[in-house]
Amino acid sequence: MNKLRGAIALAVIIFTLLILPQISLASAVSDATDLMQDTFSDSLGTSKDLPEVIGDIVKVLLGFLGILAVLLILYGGFIWMTAAGDDGKVDKAKKIIYAAVIGLVIIFSAYAIASFVFEQISEATGAR
Repeated sequence: MNKLRGAIALAVIIFTLLILPQISLASAVSDATDLMQDTFSDSLGTSKDLPEVIGDIVKVLLGFLGILAVLLILYGGFIWMTAAGDDGKVDKAKKIIYAAVIGLVIIFSAYAIASFVFEQISEATGAR
């Protein structure tokens, strides 16, 4: 029951910190034809091409995954510090930290590859 409460509390915190600001800052679309244009407008009024918008979305998702990996490292460290000499908990913590570090390496690699690919697409299409 305590694990369920903790999971619900974590979900509420994540929703409050990550999702709620995006919802509150979203602007209403006044005209349906705006959705059909070739370019998209961000909050500053500058136009962006579709590859740039997709690149921004990928960067945000990879950033979220990076935050999640760091939280896993912190969780593994917490388990290790509270193990009180229990070898089973220490091994579990080491596995969590090891997996999170590998995840961070994969996330950084994916970010670098995605940035390179979208930069090349933007240059090839003349978007920049």
